[in-house]
Amino acid sequence: MNYIKRIGIDAYMILLLATVIAGIVLPATGVAAEGLRGVTFWAVALLFFLYGAKLDPSAVKAGITNWRLQGMTFGATYVLFPLIGLLLATLCSPILGATVTMGLLFLSVLPSTVQSSIAFTSIAGGNVPAAICAASVSNLIGVILTPVLVTLLLHQGDGGVSLDAIGKIGVQILLPFIVGQVLRPLVGGFVQRHKLLTMIVDRGSIMLIIYSAFSAGTVSGLWSAIPVTTLMLLFAVVWLFLAVGMWLMIALGKAAGMPDADRAVLFYCGSTKSLASGLPIATALFASDLVGAIVLPLMIYHISQLLVCAFVSQRASRRAAAAPA
Repeated sequence: MNYIKRIGIDAYMILLLATVIAGIVLPATGVAAEGLRGVTFWAVALLFFLYGAKLDPSAVKAGITNWRLQGMTFGATYVLFPLIGLLLATLCSPILGATVTMGLLFLSVLPSTVQSSIAFTSIAGGNVPAAICAASVSNLIGVILTPVLVTLLLHQGDGGVSLDAIGKIGVQILLPFIVGQVLRPLVGGFVQRHKLLTMIVDRGSIMLIIYSAFSAGTVSGLWSAIPVTTLMLLFAVVWLFLAVGMWLMIALGKAAGMPDADRAVLFYCGSTKSLASGLPIATALFASDLVGAIVLPLMIYHISQLLVCAFVSQRASRRAAAAPA
């Protein structure tokens, strides 16, 4: 069990896999499915309210002054990764099929993780204020930019992504975050003292969305339409995507001559993709019976990135501890 924890597998990952299985084996239907969608919407809204309430604006200000690091992280998230995703989707589309390929492209345009990328940066001895800034700005901009990039890459409909979909994303993610920032002087201290609350809401909302998405896929008969060979290929493609993305972050950091602390930020914030932001955006942009297949690449990527980042950050921490003062 200790070995499993050392390589990054924890109870949360096991719960994620159990949630996927539950959505496939025991899907929610009818009134239960409608109620689940309502509960999930407000759980995500509460999550981003808590993000806003605990984010210190001074930390963002301290991090954003490092314009080169912030620019490279932003470019990696919204330029480099979409280009890699487009290339992989073009090569693999005939085998993966249209819906799963859409999921691969959707994965490529998502913002970086917030909590995990900051935590991994801290463990690795990186520039934490810069990581807070990079991850937060990436997610706030992603509320608007991700739907725009989805329109460009996926050609959603005749007129692109609807204003209703963008409005739903704004109400569910951006508005609660802003309200949290406004009320931070009143509730920020409480949120900081009760970190378990944020963790429960964070992980609980993600599991609710996953269960809802995979339930809808099961009810629509989606999973029976995805062959096992396609699923195996998808794992290989996503792992290749992750490996190439992480290698490029390491190479770019070295080529730019960044200090180790900034290279850690580029690695963790530039190569990770947010499940917490990606799932509600997917439910707003795509039909409910397709969401399960579209978020499948994101699920594989998310679990894989946590394993790799946990392993890398712990090695970096051990190297830093062993180095002379």
